[in-house]
Amino acid sequence: MSKTSSKVIVARRGLLFVMSSPSGAGKTTLSKMLLAADADISLSISVTTRPPRPGEVDGQDYHFISKTRFEEMVARQELLECALVFGNLYGTPKAPVEKALQEGRDVLFDIDWQGTQQLAQAMEDDLVRIFILPPDAETLHDRLISRKQDTATVVAKRMAEAPRELSHWAEYDYVIINHDMTLAHGEVMAILKAERLKRKRQVGLTEFVRAMTRKL
Repeated sequence: MSKTSSKVIVARRGLLFVMSSPSGAGKTTLSKMLLAADADISLSISVTTRPPRPGEVDGQDYHFISKTRFEEMVARQELLECALVFGNLYGTPKAPVEKALQEGRDVLFDIDWQGTQQLAQAMEDDLVRIFILPPDAETLHDRLISRKQDTATVVAKRMAEAPRELSHWAEYDYVIINHDMTLAHGEVMAILKAERLKRKRQVGLTEFVRAMTRKL
């Protein structure tokens, strides 16, 4: 008579899942698709000194704070990373990220190359880096226009900054060319699944194998 075995849950350390790209290449849309598809990963809520965009909610999209408060957090080493982007300060609060990793929960980051470099210095063993490339410059420009978030002047600035941002693609573990959002989403999900299965993250494997061995 065969025995039906129940699913074994092995304790796992969480991971830091970073997606970066030039503005307009699709990282924010892909981040939202990932969060909707996978309940075991949550978005790291950054602090920023910029004002909210239409539809953004404080504490859900960002924590919108003053420059003075931001500088206090930097002085107290409360941020894992921080960067100046188009005249505004952005940063990642340290405490909630460390708590999530210890509890085996994954954290998603929608940040640029500067923030990614700082995260690598602080917690490289927990980091998974994905760089999103647009299929071509024309598509990048069209996406910036179609999202209707920026003035023509800001769009021009973002396009001017794109070559510098693109130059950092080789610092990432994975690179996805975003021809199609659905296909790119599938590739992001495949990367996340594979990284969760890495031996170094399954911290409960040693005890699991020991327990099994004792019963053999």
